[in-house]
Amino acid sequence: MSKVVYEGWMVRYGRRKIGRSFIHMRYFVLEHRLLAYYKKKPQDNVVPLKTLCIDGNCRVEDRGLKTHHGHMVYVLSIYSKKDKYHRLTMAAFNIQEALIWKEKIESVIDQHQESQAANGNKYHSFEYKSGMDNGRKSSSSDHESQFSAAEDEDDSHSNLLRRTTIGNGPPDSVFDWTKELETELAIQNTHNQAFSRKHWRLLQCQNGLRIFEELIEVDFLPKSCSRAMKAVGVVEATCEEIFELVMSMDATRFEWDCTFQYGSLVEEVDGHTAILYHRLQLDWLSMLVWPRDLCYVRYWRRNDDGSYVVLFRSREHENCGPQPGFVRAHIESGGFNISPLKPHHGRPRTQVQHLMQIDLKGWGVNYISSFQQHCLLQMLNSVAGLREYFSQSDERATAPRIPVMVNMTSASVSTKKSAKLYGSSVHKRSLSLDQISSSNKNASMIDDYSDEDEDFQVPDQEVLPASLDNEVKNSASEEKPVDIIDLSIFSGNLRRDEHDKARNCWNISDGNNFRVRSRTFCYDKSKIPAGKHLMDLVAVDWFKDTKRIDHVARRPGCAAQVATEKGLFSLVVNVQVPGSTHYSMIFYFVMKELIPESLLQRFVDGDDEFRNSRLKLIPSVPKGSWIVRQSVGSSPCLLGKAVDCNYIRGNNYLEIDVDIGSSTVANGVLGLVFGLMTSLVVDMAFLVQGNSQDELPERLIGAVRVSHVELSSAVELNLDTDPSDSPGS
Repeated sequence: MSKVVYEGWMVRYGRRKIGRSFIHMRYFVLEHRLLAYYKKKPQDNVVPLKTLCIDGNCRVEDRGLKTHHGHMVYVLSIYSKKDKYHRLTMAAFNIQEALIWKEKIESVIDQHQESQAANGNKYHSFEYKSGMDNGRKSSSSDHESQFSAAEDEDDSHSNLLRRTTIGNGPPDSVFDWTKELETELAIQNTHNQAFSRKHWRLLQCQNGLRIFEELIEVDFLPKSCSRAMKAVGVVEATCEEIFELVMSMDATRFEWDCTFQYGSLVEEVDGHTAILYHRLQLDWLSMLVWPRDLCYVRYWRRNDDGSYVVLFRSREHENCGPQPGFVRAHIESGGFNISPLKPHHGRPRTQVQHLMQIDLKGWGVNYISSFQQHCLLQMLNSVAGLREYFSQSDERATAPRIPVMVNMTSASVSTKKSAKLYGSSVHKRSLSLDQISSSNKNASMIDDYSDEDEDFQVPDQEVLPASLDNEVKNSASEEKPVDIIDLSIFSGNLRRDEHDKARNCWNISDGNNFRVRSRTFCYDKSKIPAGKHLMDLVAVDWFKDTKRIDHVARRPGCAAQVATEKGLFSLVVNVQVPGSTHYSMIFYFVMKELIPESLLQRFVDGDDEFRNSRLKLIPSVPKGSWIVRQSVGSSPCLLGKAVDCNYIRGNNYLEIDVDIGSSTVANGVLGLVFGLMTSLVVDMAFLVQGNSQDELPERLIGAVRVSHVELSSAVELNLDTDPSDSPGS
């Protein structure tokens, strides 16, 4: 029997064929090549109930929080990529225990990956390098991101291979918070553009908090919806302890949130998303002003640096209509950002940011301007409540259970109308809920999936060679210019428009808007503006269909077929968006020919494992609401590690079908984005990641800016399964 790596009691969670969930306590044992569970602690020669072989092809999927009879458990699913249907599902009543198991299983997977690398394999599927964990809990997110990859990995442990996970995103480098320099870098990296200082003005200091007001003017919000405000404070507690309090909707919330009156679960969409009903306790002229309530989507994720993000946005729900005696307020965007700080005198410290942009509705907002600000400041003061809650005791309690969530359908109500609203348990979802469900499953495709530097091969030398030391860092724009291609022969159904205020169109985004690895990145981890693209973006198609749209490059007359007829090479990126109606946005990149032995040529002609480990996306949202900018972020993402990518090598083209629906977290960002697409401007840059000195500096394949796209403008497409049956083939 091989050595036991980790063992202990966990919850066996699942669903029966009739749809009801169940939980059983089981004893799990992790060995070097096997994960198994038993009904009780195993003795000699006891046969386990179920086993799963652990090797380099395994993944750990974060299923998030699941509810069983009001009790919530944190669920993990472990499976092999070779056989996704054979898996083990385990859960815990507290997040800390689940994260320990996740870390232990990933470390075993890493050992198998490391042994593969030692055998001399040139490329490995879904692998990347990272610093050691230094005792910290590893990532628990699938993207997903959303939520950023660190450029300051611990070089002394650069050869440790970490295994990507799905469900909440591939792990980022885990920062060592005991080192001051790394702490500063980590905090700098976690401050994405949504929390950038240039967008915020300090309004006041109150109860030990800094209160900020957003400076960005938003032209698509009603006048009654004030600017976003956020409170920033430091709480002496771990991120997990604070997160569990923030997620609570029971009696413990009365102890730190003075605006909480009542809360219940309306619908559990998935492990990271829920629809909640929330009554506010506001003390502003309560005898004259009606109380407010909320119905909103709450999405959460755990980033790979140990921080947590909880996002709110109002949504309508058929089981949560207007309540008698309450005015339904509207949250435009809001939530918590819970980030670890360096411990102080042995006590954990966490920075808590609470943002809220809300329209309280009713006459009080329209006639008395101080009403909105007073109530908003009262809600933001919950950060001070969290700080005082944890400062009452010097002893750290044992890991608490995840709080119980009361289901709205089981809550007692005072009126027949409320009873009718609460009594039915309807599982059917509206289109908007499908969208937010997908959005919430990813809330950061980007921050969560940030693998930016974890595949990088750091050379043994610690000193920059003299030949490079005296060399000015080369910009990617210094590469040889490519031949000019006649773009007039290409066309797509989404028009191109270069005006800044143009709508429902696309344009080429300047490569200097994106930063990529420089020629000296392996020594100083510097980045430079990307500069000129390798390929020309010649057309964009925007399609919809009743089923997923695959292999669009075979469609007669499309830009890829036109390029083939002209002897040009094209790379087609097909971003597939799931839903009741399937959407696809297709980008056609064209160049004269592939340069032999170049990184791009190796990517195009390589196997899927190599492609998955190298295809990188850099996103950006120049214009959009806070919740979208926070969800998407701006961190690079290795697409093959975040979602399923299908590669089709055709005659002088390569098509990449990116299935966003294959990832819980990536799918979630779409829900947030889809509801606000007409108000968004999104930049996307595609490139092949450089992992060694001869592959640097990195070059962009191409970059696109998509502006205010209308869902209704998508063209219906009935793509024949057999290309020979298509007209004109």
